[in-house]
Amino acid sequence: MSRITGKVVAITGASSGIGEATARLLAAQGARVVVGARRNERLEALVADITASGGNARLHTVDVRSRDDVAGFIAFAEQAFGPVDVLVNNAGVMPLSLMAELKTDEWERMVDVNIRGVLNGIAAVLPGMKARRRGHIVNVASIGAHVVFPMGAVYCATKYAVWAISEGLRQESPELRVTTVSPGVVATELGHDISDASVRDSLSEWRKTSLSPDAIARAIAYAVAEADEVDVNELIVRPTASAF
Repeated sequence: MSRITGKVVAITGASSGIGEATARLLAAQGARVVVGARRNERLEALVADITASGGNARLHTVDVRSRDDVAGFIAFAEQAFGPVDVLVNNAGVMPLSLMAELKTDEWERMVDVNIRGVLNGIAAVLPGMKARRRGHIVNVASIGAHVVFPMGAVYCATKYAVWAISEGLRQESPELRVTTVSPGVVATELGHDISDASVRDSLSEWRKTSLSPDAIARAIAYAVAEADEVDVNELIVRPTASAF
């Protein structure tokens, strides 16, 4: 029996990409998953697929920018399956642009989703995990937490913040496990909201060498499946052929 079997896992940003792949994989390994995102119809299809395959899954619409929304998401998970063992903070956005273009609305959205969303997730589960003296928070950052690239200054800053928040939480919480997963280039919808056509084209070029979301899901599952006394602090997962 896998150490994942029976764990209650809440996943944000689960309507596509890494979040969806993680939900499918952990459910297949026996976890009871609760998936959250804004696109409810996609969550419904995902839960139907997991259930049809014999897994346990529930859904709850959530906007991670709202503290109340995220608290409601975690409360729903606890009502459905019991205390949350693992939170996967996965929701994120990446509208890349040159800073000189002053796309301040996009900067603010990245801060709201990529940083505030992670903090809202932590705030929703941390009291219960501290009280139980066990739990696991997995924060999905990016290779952008380690390498800054043109058009990605603000995005990389938000992902560095995710890394820093995770490391601070880990040091403060010896009774909990905290993992940062930093994917390299992955073939997902991330960046679909880039407003500059030339930047979108550049991203398409980068993604000619990319990982599948399943690769990151397997990395997350590896960390989750470790024993309680083993904390996989950080995973950087890149395509073999990628310099970045």
